Amino acid sequence: MFQRFRTLALNTFVETVRQPIYGVILLATAVLLVLNVSLAAFTLDDDDKLLLDLGLSTLLLSGLFLSVFSAAEVLHREIVNKTVLTVVSKPISRPVFILGKFTGILGAILVAYYLCFLVFILALRHGVLQSSSDPWDGPVLVFGLGSLLLSLVGAAFANYFYGKDFPTTWIGLLAPMLTLGVLLVGKFDEEWAVIPFASNFVGGQVILAAYLVLLMVILTGAVAMAASTRFGHLMTLAICTGVLGLGIAADYAFGQYEATSLAAAVAYRALPNMGPFWVIDGLYADAIETAIPFRYVLYVTCYASLLTVAVLGIAIAAFQRREVG
Repeated sequence: MFQRFRTLALNTFVETVRQPIYGVILLATAVLLVLNVSLAAFTLDDDDKLLLDLGLSTLLLSGLFLSVFSAAEVLHREIVNKTVLTVVSKPISRPVFILGKFTGILGAILVAYYLCFLVFILALRHGVLQSSSDPWDGPVLVFGLGSLLLSLVGAAFANYFYGKDFPTTWIGLLAPMLTLGVLLVGKFDEEWAVIPFASNFVGGQVILAAYLVLLMVILTGAVAMAASTRFGHLMTLAICTGVLGLGIAADYAFGQYEATSLAAAVAYRALPNMGPFWVIDGLYADAIETAIPFRYVLYVTCYASLLTVAVLGIAIAAFQRREVG
């Protein structure tokens, strides 16, 4: 059973990465993260805080679209085209099929999120230019853009001369190159002076905040998997957007009224509460009490894991009764 599960997950991962929409969303996210550096300058308050807020929001939206389109492509499309019959007719149970598909999609989402997170770090390191006379961050531009261009050239070379698949080859080259580029940026300041490693980088609180956003993305992927057992792209997108939006606003929209309204109490308990995952307000606080403690991260991780397992249970139950013939 494990071998069948592993094969199914690996095939789903490769199929997801090869989708054109996967690369389009990756490039669009990278472009938006870079543009956030300029957009964050149009504020009368804290530019760096706005840049952080925009960056985390971009990562969340990118994860939302990746989850929806990946799940709809690898699951709903197979159901509609009836190609799923070639899998479930073999000794592969439907729960294993759903879990294998989700694992493959999750792997693709983690790779995409990691790459976008590296661009996010480079954008934060560059920071907002307060005036047109402020210098650009040379190491960020050289190592960041250099990694992207070299990976594209390498993937094109491998595709043209050796027939390698371009999207998977590009992702395979971009991940180590961009990682190396971020590590090299950590050794230089804006004017190429050698500094102690990561002394001019983002703090651990930002990394924890991005990790909590990743938990939201994983949960959204599970919701997309459950919705894709019954619906297509647009309906899956609407369901995931609704669950994500209402989950983020659950405390404000329902939590404060649960003592006086039965409907609010039911909605507050039925919807997954996304509020604990969004901790942007604690990142720029001066008091140590408002920092993100490790215990909080552990509790939220357990909460996200339980929610994800519950949603996958719903996905399995929905697919068990799904007519695929």
